[in-house]
Formats: sequence, C-alpha cells, structure tokens
Amino acid sequence: MPKPKTASHTVGTADDRVDLKTMNRAALADFVAEHGEPRYRGEQLFHWMYGKGVSDFERMSNLPKRMRRGLQRQATVEDIEIVEQQQAADQTVKALFQLPSGREAETVLIPAIDERGEAQRLTVCVSSQVGCAMGCEFCATGLMGFRENLTPGAIFDQVWHMNEVAEERFGRPVTNVVFMGMGEPLLNYDAVLDSIDILTDEDSLNLSAQKITVSTVGLARRIKDLADDQLRTNLAVSLHAPDNETRSSIMPVNEAEKTSLPALKEALQYYSRTTGRQITYEYCLFKGVNDSEEDARNLAEVARWAPSKVNLLMYNPVTGLNFERTSQEQLDRFVQVLVQEGVTVTVRQSRGQDIDAACGQLASDEE
Repeated sequence: MPKPKTASHTVGTADDRVDLKTMNRAALADFVAEHGEPRYRGEQLFHWMYGKGVSDFERMSNLPKRMRRGLQRQATVEDIEIVEQQQAADQTVKALFQLPSGREAETVLIPAIDERGEAQRLTVCVSSQVGCAMGCEFCATGLMGFRENLTPGAIFDQVWHMNEVAEERFGRPVTNVVFMGMGEPLLNYDAVLDSIDILTDEDSLNLSAQKITVSTVGLARRIKDLADDQLRTNLAVSLHAPDNETRSSIMPVNEAEKTSLPALKEALQYYSRTTGRQITYEYCLFKGVNDSEEDARNLAEVARWAPSKVNLLMYNPVTGLNFERTSQEQLDRFVQVLVQEGVTVTVRQSRGQDIDAACGQLASDEE
C-alpha cells in the first residue's frame, strides 16, 4: 500500500498543486512535457507510483533533483489510507479506506477456495464512487446518495492494497477485478477507464483486461460508448427485473426513457454487434417481487437479446429495507425454468455476509 506522505513532499498547499494520481501513463507524459521535461520522465513517474507504490518524490531516485524540487511545488500524489480491515468466516476481506477528501469507501477481496483450501481465484470488488446516485431500493450504497467520484489513483490503490493482502494471506496475487463496489462506474466513466489502463499496464499490476468486469445498472449511452471505445473488459448489467413496471419500482434509473429496458436492449445489441463480447446479467431474487416462474420466462426473453449468461444472486439483507430473500425452493424453480428456456445460468454464492461485505451491503457510516 502506498505510504502516507512525508513532510518532504508537502511543500506549498494542496489547492495549487496537481494530483498526479488523477493521471494515467499518457497524461503523466503530457504533464512533464508541459513543465519542460522529456516525456520519458512521465514513464518514470508512472513506474514509481503504480509499479512501486511510491508517493514521496524524494524517493524517486532516478529523477533529477531539480525535477523533484519542481514536483514538490507543482504536484502531489494523493493516496488513500486504510482505516479498518475485517475478515469474514469464509476468508472474504473487507477494507474501509479514507480518501484525501476525508470521505470513505469500501473494498472487498473475495477468494474462491477449492476443496484443498487453496485460493484458485482472488477477486477485488472495487468502488468507483462514494455513495451512489442510482437509488436502487434494495441497496445500502443507494441509501447514501452520491458523495464523490474516485480518481483513477484511488481506484488503483484499492486493488494495490488488496493485492498485498492476497499475497500475504493466500500466497498469490489478485486475479480478477469487478467494478461492483460502491457507485455506478459509468457515471465516473473517464476515471474508470483510466484506472483500467493503469491496472492492466505491464509496469503496474499487469492484470488481464479479460479478468476485469465493469458492472452498470444500464446506462444505455455509456454502454454504447464502451463499445465505441473498444474496452476489452467484461460487461455486467444489474438487471434485477425483466419488465419495465417491476424494474422501475425497484430501480429508479429504469423510469427514464433513455435508460428504460427498450433503451437498454438497443444499447446491448449495439454493444454485442460492435465488440462480439458476451453480456452478463446480474439478477438478485427478492421474495414476491421478481422471483416467479413468469419472471423467469421474461428474463429468458431478455437473455435472448444478445449472447449472454445470467448470474442469479440471493438477496443479502440490509437494515432498514423491507426486501426478503426468496426461498431455496423458489430459487430452484426459477433456475429450472431458465434452463428449460436454454439460458446459461449460474447461482452466485453470497460471500462475507457476516461483515456486511456481500453484494448490496457496502456503505460507509459517514454523514
């Protein structure tokens, strides 16, 4: 985890300096060039910040002293800091981070443990915002409202820290990243894409883009942008209801014509044609709301819009919300209908419930 800044690199005031952790590799090269340095110095900065986790300019030993002094006046490297960390009975780890603004965001490391007790997959569920503006009725993060967009560096730092946890506890690095933590990633579009550039860079954590998933409630225009930008990551859509009326009752985003199911259908078909990539639908089952056999048949129709698969989730209770988890019997009937309809379906097991780290449970306590 990048260390807290020392006095040697806090010359001046934060207000008049540029946070270098808002920048990817190309932007760092542009920044140093604008200040009269060769562009390769930006490459060196990138390597120190994202390859070594160093935020103190004085420790960047291959930069000229003159440049380091200039950086102290012109720039800062804003790290996030660990506040609290918990481990669940199933070895899921949740971390609470404080951002430079003082606000807090949560991140989860989810190990997939095999029968020998070894971690075959280590997934970081990363936050892209503090809070969320989408207001989904069943989600703890939605209760917070929107507070702040995270910078590319703040997104990266979450994965960096959890990578250290993974190495320490499981003896291997993080394998997957999912943008399924706090916030709607496509409302922080540029920062999310920049963070993916950083995470997949060979001089950083060198993650495979195919092991990264961006999850959205269904912002149609931005889904088309993802296709046009040829993002090589996976796309997941938080669907949670297969018809407009039900979806609008639990997900306010669906009430707008530009983000309703018909708009989403058009966007996903465009995405599929343009990228050739499969779509994953996330579907959380709520007792008496979206778990009937008719709902399953309607979901199968949605799944036929484009090549796709469906991940079913059992609801994780959130204090203050009136939703209930569907029964195992109803889940089995729901799955049976989907299979009969030819849908590729998996049931995703809840992880970290005992530390409120499961899907839909992330929220900070700040006012």
